Amino acid sequence: MPNIKSAIKRVRTNETKNAQNSHVKSAMRSSIKKAETALTNKDDNASDSVKAAIKQVEKAASKGLIHKNTAARKKSSLMKKA
Repeated sequence: MPNIKSAIKRVRTNETKNAQNSHVKSAMRSSIKKAETALTNKDDNASDSVKAAIKQVEKAASKGLIHKNTAARKKSSLMKKA
């Protein structure tokens, strides 16, 4: 554990940011998986789940959690499956 006040604050801040980033990334992965299963099962709400997944991917890319080319690749593969 750090002794300097600013280092202590930095540790706290990093833990908070890490938790938030993990949440956004996990939500993105879950929505992608949900959209893919909806597409394979040919569900009625497949297009809605694809839209939601694309929104999550764009959100993660805008926050810098994934690279913009990775986001484009994920969106493209979802649209191709749709």
